[in-house]
Amino acid sequence: MSARAVPPAGPDGAPDAASVQAPRWQRRVKGLSLLAAVAALVSVPWWGRVALSQLAFFHVKRVQIEGVHYLAPSDVVKRLAVDTTESVWTDLGPLERRVEKDPLVASATIERRLPGTLVVRVVEKVPVALVPARGGFRAYDSRGAALPLEPSRADVDLPLLAGRDTALLRLLGDVRDSAPDVYARLSEVRRVGRRELLLRLTTVPVRAMADVRAGRLADIIPVEQDLARRRAHVVELDLRYREQVVARLE
Repeated sequence: MSARAVPPAGPDGAPDAASVQAPRWQRRVKGLSLLAAVAALVSVPWWGRVALSQLAFFHVKRVQIEGVHYLAPSDVVKRLAVDTTESVWTDLGPLERRVEKDPLVASATIERRLPGTLVVRVVEKVPVALVPARGGFRAYDSRGAALPLEPSRADVDLPLLAGRDTALLRLLGDVRDSAPDVYARLSEVRRVGRRELLLRLTTVPVRAMADVRAGRLADIIPVEQDLARRRAHVVELDLRYREQVVARLE
């Protein structure tokens, strides 16, 4: 004999209506109807979102921060200034502008992840060099802007410049982007006279003209690899001669 589940009976012997579970197809239709209603409201330019913003279901329950390295996520949340009474359907433009007021933020975009999460994607201003300042060093980006970073506290390992030299800062930004292997080994860049540069790498010093480009600096990589295979001890690499890399050996 097969067994069959029977809902608990009510006072009159009939099944208790509160305990009777709707068939699966009805529950599925109900869920799809709710989703369709939400989609319909969202598709309306303004009143749909206004209606949804009144529902506690769409209050902000979580803020997810992406893209930060120098900034603390808590600082971004503090500048965002939202709490659990705010709806994810609030206008995101003003929130993005709040985050972008941080001097370390280049840009910020915010997306909704329903039902209750805001995803904040931050593009930081990236330091490319340290310049001596009163009491220590100051970090600068490739545009020549000073950044509010404390080198002794932040994870900052950058080449040194003698001063705020916008041309050299721009060069370092290009090297960082297009020749990261070279940039990672740069410890100092300084001018020698008006027309030449001396770039100190952790492995070897490099001489170049003052107008050198990042792509030209990358020319040293295959030369270094070849010299390493030959176990040659390099004293200096010289890029001042057109389309040549001159290696001075010990």
